[in-house]
Amino acid sequence: MALQLASAQGKLPPAGYQILLTVLLSLNFGFVLFDRNALSFLMPFIQPELGLNNTQVGLLAGGLSFTWAVSALAIGVLSDKLGSRKGLLILATVAFSLCSFLTGIATTFIMLLGARLLMGAAEGGIMPLSQALIAADVAPEHRGLAMGVSQGFLSSLMGSFVAPVTLVAFTAAFGWRHAFFLAGAPGLLTALLIAGLIRAPAALPGSRGRQQRETGSLRAVLAERNVILCALLGILLVSYLVLCWAFMPLYLTQVRKYDPATMGWLMGTLGISATLASIAVSALSDRIGRRPVMIAGTLVATIVPLGAMFYGGSPLGLAAIFFVGWTVTGVFPLFMSTIPAESVSSRNIATALGICMGLGEILGGAFSPFAAGYAADRVGLQAPLWMLFGAAVLSVFLSLGLRESAPRVLR
Repeated sequence: MALQLASAQGKLPPAGYQILLTVLLSLNFGFVLFDRNALSFLMPFIQPELGLNNTQVGLLAGGLSFTWAVSALAIGVLSDKLGSRKGLLILATVAFSLCSFLTGIATTFIMLLGARLLMGAAEGGIMPLSQALIAADVAPEHRGLAMGVSQGFLSSLMGSFVAPVTLVAFTAAFGWRHAFFLAGAPGLLTALLIAGLIRAPAALPGSRGRQQRETGSLRAVLAERNVILCALLGILLVSYLVLCWAFMPLYLTQVRKYDPATMGWLMGTLGISATLASIAVSALSDRIGRRPVMIAGTLVATIVPLGAMFYGGSPLGLAAIFFVGWTVTGVFPLFMSTIPAESVSSRNIATALGICMGLGEILGGAFSPFAAGYAADRVGLQAPLWMLFGAAVLSVFLSLGLRESAPRVLR
């Protein structure tokens, strides 16, 4: 039997509140990804003005990922110890908005790097805190869908579709600095909404895996095979995501010779795909299981870099390839949130999520862009795309080792 989630009062909140919680947290993370991805989509404008080389482009992406990772690990552990979710989430949301404003006033590489390091520190804890709130107050039979929507739906729509289309057009009219002021403002609104509409659960409910662990130690979390595999998947797939964001716009404009507007719409196709995948893939995993969905999702990811490098047809055909391949983003909530949350005890949920998100960011998101930028400066912009392909292939093999955790399948 699947473990029944319960609130601190012994029962779940009403269904309406569960929907409100999921949608509001999804909106908040949507503005986080809108803000985070803005630098990559605007890099064709920023790079020539500040005189950046590809190694520095990689350092900017990697630096944010590094502080994001440290923050995810630290805040996950801290929130489990303090039992605090809501207050930390509001503080982090306000902070990342202010850091976007700092990005807009940067005039040198060092200033830009400093602003991105602070932004990563502010944003890193938002998803572990959000998913811990989801685990506390959403019914287990809908957990995968809720976590998928909160992490992937509006973040994909805002961060991967709305961001490239609107920010490129806005920059063409008003300049890239003003675009960062636009990107940061909405987070202040969602912070107010969270403060007024979201309750703070007194305790987290239990979660269930084949081997339930009730000890509150980091060692217990690391003893769970699913947590280790999800952390390794995080390293590979966060690398995949960050490298695509950082270098695909440059590859499309400099190697494939697309104009910035066409590049913006091609990158926007990824956002449409990810938005739909965040619902469809997560809901499918609730029905048929997490493991088969992980295997299929990572396999299809191989076609994005191959299509970008070797497809010689129209931009519309390349957009179709991007749309299909980018459905891999639908598995991100599974290995970052759902599977770890279902595999450890209640008191360790935020810690497990912090490990899976943090290690992916620090080893995948922080170091891989630097390595890719270094390689791109020496052998060309195709180097990051081959790294995308390799990360997808290795992820398929790791997914084969996952232990099923979906409550409906286990029943």
